[in-house]
Amino acid sequence: MADDPVRVGASHTAGASGNERRRWRLHALETLLTEQRSRIARYVADRAVPVREPRRDARTPAPPAPGPEPPAWELLNALPIPTLVVLPVLDAGGSAVGFSYLGQNAAARTYSSRRLSPGTFPPWAGAVPLFERFPGMADTPVPRMLTEARRTGRSQGPEHAEWSLPGPGEQTVRVGGEMRVAPCGGVLLLTWEREDSARMGRASQHLVRVSWADWNLGDGSVEASAELRDVLGLPGTHPAPDLLELGRMVTPDSLKPLYRAVRAVLLREQEVVDCELRLPPPYDRIVRFVAEPVGPENGPVWTVRAVLHDVTEDRRSRALAERAVAEARAQRERADTVAELAERLRQVVLPSFPAELARRDIEASAVHRAEASTARVGGDWYKTRVLPTGQVLIALGDARGHGLDAVTLMAKLRYALAGLAFTGEPVERLTAWLNAVACDDGDESTATAVIAHCHPDHGLLRWTCAGHPPPVLVRGRRARLLDPPPGGPGIPLGVLTDESYVAAEASLDPGDVVLLYSDGLIERRGSDPDRDLARLLRAAESYARDGIPPGDEALDAYVRDLVRHLTGPYPADDSTILAFRIIGGENGGR
Repeated sequence: MADDPVRVGASHTAGASGNERRRWRLHALETLLTEQRSRIARYVADRAVPVREPRRDARTPAPPAPGPEPPAWELLNALPIPTLVVLPVLDAGGSAVGFSYLGQNAAARTYSSRRLSPGTFPPWAGAVPLFERFPGMADTPVPRMLTEARRTGRSQGPEHAEWSLPGPGEQTVRVGGEMRVAPCGGVLLLTWEREDSARMGRASQHLVRVSWADWNLGDGSVEASAELRDVLGLPGTHPAPDLLELGRMVTPDSLKPLYRAVRAVLLREQEVVDCELRLPPPYDRIVRFVAEPVGPENGPVWTVRAVLHDVTEDRRSRALAERAVAEARAQRERADTVAELAERLRQVVLPSFPAELARRDIEASAVHRAEASTARVGGDWYKTRVLPTGQVLIALGDARGHGLDAVTLMAKLRYALAGLAFTGEPVERLTAWLNAVACDDGDESTATAVIAHCHPDHGLLRWTCAGHPPPVLVRGRRARLLDPPPGGPGIPLGVLTDESYVAAEASLDPGDVVLLYSDGLIERRGSDPDRDLARLLRAAESYARDGIPPGDEALDAYVRDLVRHLTGPYPADDSTILAFRIIGGENGGR
């Protein structure tokens, strides 16, 4: 057999789309089946010798005297099963050295006319050697059964035997079934009948949603139990699918195991192959496919025989049970974590604002919303503090991940920043120190942050960005992003040691609102970051269209409306926003 097309084409499909891989695998399956049909046709053609008179030489015993008249043809024609009349050819010692075909009954002629195309056999003009008339029969148990029946005088069988005959073009036709040989006077009666479909159907029903199918590769025909359509989710009038059509029915990820199974059967690599096939809607099935090869011992496989078992409910029940166990475990772990940390982390996640902010003419408000699907404690944090220099520290960050690790890193960064800020060092140095803290915490301890110093007396904001979304300035009824630091934002905290950061500066008027926020507030799965920021700016302007009145309550209402609009009722990620403004002056609180 040729090289495996799936393996040969793997490098070509490595970067291909799902549809392209599906087309390639269907083509590989079609090629495999076409090659096998040609192989069967050559095998049959090699054994299809023309009917001729037996050669006689000194080594061949003289033909026996004419055999008796065929017995009771009327009785044979009345039999409902196909029957061939075979005459043993005996040597001088009375041992059978061959078998001649004398004729067939009406049931056999009906079977031949239904299964075979005209011209399959040359015109019959009398007794001919049986295995010249039916060459493929020589590779079945039939010769042994005939010999034993002649030798012992006892009936033989039933045994399963099949052989092929040439059909139109490259097609071949499979014939045979359950074979029996019965001595009758001086001749042998060779009968066959197809397997009891009713019995096999009852067995399928007994096993619950199990069916069987024979895919005949020589002529492309399919023989199957009535339950096959139900197992595959097909309407009752739909013809049984061939192997290529079955390949078209399954999901792309099931095409490869189906191809491997069929190839293993055709190469006789395994006595039995077993794989699972998924059929998408409208079939909506999961089917276990168990197959074996059928064919002559020394010839090609011409039939793939399979049992197909609908395991949809079993697999779904198992998946539901596994998900239920996993969810119960997660719920228990979540409950334990929340119970242990809830009170301790409340002030960390949602700290109150110090009274000193108002004395420094700054109003602030913050809203934090946890991820709705799991209510896990995440890594969002913020910090405000009046420093001895008169400046105000304002920062917001997002530690990587969720759970205890994220909370631990969040707390470390927040408290480290609170202490380091009292040194009076500029925000560039504070950010670099905070980066060192994150790097010392481990390889997975990364975070983003915006760290700012606000100078209320001078209306000046100096800020650094460590891989975080840029702040938004709402001035009057317009919103825009603050210009980034020279050279652009710095890298996230905890990625590289000894990293330096550059600060940006922005002038603030009384009443200007600055928004710091976590990426969970704006990002959507599969969305574009620029589009996410544009949506934030539109929302910020929309809720400021009537102005933001002075006072903490008004600022808090503005922030809550903004968060509800951007996250909806069920946030997809932790969302945190911190808003602040300088108050006082002629235009304060506009």
